[in-house]
Amino acid sequence: MDARSAALVRANFQSVLDAPHGPERLVSAFYGHLFAENPRLRELFPPTMDMQAKRLATAIQYMLDHLEDWDRAQKFLEQLARDHRKYGVEAAHYDQAGPALFAAFQTYNGPNWTRELAGGWRDVCLLISAAMAIGANSDDSPPYWEATVVGHRHVLDDLAIVRLQSDDPIPYLAGQYVPVSVPQRPRMWRYLSPAIPSNPYGEIEFHVRKVRSGWVSPSIVNETEVGDRWLIGGPLGGLQVDQDNGRDVLMIGSGTGIAPLRAQLIEMGRRGINPRVHFFIGGAYPCDLYDVENMWQLSQSNPWLTIVPVCEHKTNPWWYPHPTEDAPYGMHRRLVGNLGAVVASFGAWEDRQIQIAGSAKMIADTRRALLAVGTPEEIISTDPV
Repeated sequence: MDARSAALVRANFQSVLDAPHGPERLVSAFYGHLFAENPRLRELFPPTMDMQAKRLATAIQYMLDHLEDWDRAQKFLEQLARDHRKYGVEAAHYDQAGPALFAAFQTYNGPNWTRELAGGWRDVCLLISAAMAIGANSDDSPPYWEATVVGHRHVLDDLAIVRLQSDDPIPYLAGQYVPVSVPQRPRMWRYLSPAIPSNPYGEIEFHVRKVRSGWVSPSIVNETEVGDRWLIGGPLGGLQVDQDNGRDVLMIGSGTGIAPLRAQLIEMGRRGINPRVHFFIGGAYPCDLYDVENMWQLSQSNPWLTIVPVCEHKTNPWWYPHPTEDAPYGMHRRLVGNLGAVVASFGAWEDRQIQIAGSAKMIADTRRALLAVGTPEEIISTDPV
């Protein structure tokens, strides 16, 4: 695809994102065309598809952002296709998905559809469908694993730590995320990051915060019981510390977004030599730093690791039953302010590998704060989904 076509489709897709309910309208058109072509495909998807607009929009945006780095985009699309195997989607289905996506853009644009726009989106849809067909054919591992809940512990009213034992070890890497399906909400897959590295015993741990008005997270936090059987799909994502590039590391995480960073640090703690790591752990209140003491304890036996707690408010909210405690003796004092602004106040960190994990808003705000002080964009890593 030439630079003009790439710029044209990027601008057109930005107009979709900026329009009121634009992604929802596009996704509705996509599935309308897809299911009209093959009605049996509807049976493969969950009854409610409220998350699909966000996921499809995120995937397309990531692909468009990396057209000039196609190896990276293709790897992401192949992972996405392997993930879709949990629904029963096969490689042949992408022969229908590509034209359906193209038709969705044509429907969405209506009278603004031009020959140049059609040519650009035709190329993009072919690239997407071809890469995903390759991904669907490239993995002979099972589409998901079964695991049993062996522990469920509330650390806050709206936050639980769930420990599971899988029937067979799940081959994920520290820093990746996996789709999960729980018995209380069957077929409603959600993506969670394991908070511990993979091990040969099949143990896996998730930190889950209840999302207001969410379908799945309230069930995990409030209704999960020991003995429940979960389905866990194949791993996705690629947050990873490059041990060979000679750069130290900056990790920035908030809330349960610390999980993929935490897993990497635990794994690094098993090695003899590591780059220096500064880990900024953020939350709205001190009580939101639910795992900061565990990470500080890890730093006590690993001098390459520095833990810096950051809160937006100095004290806990009035409704929290426990008083605000001081940070443990020896830990960096708790800093107060917006997490991204606090990190950026130390400088551009241009000599680091940088990972950011948390909510979409937190990631966007922190990225913006770093770029504003001169951080090179190419050294910042986040997961696209």
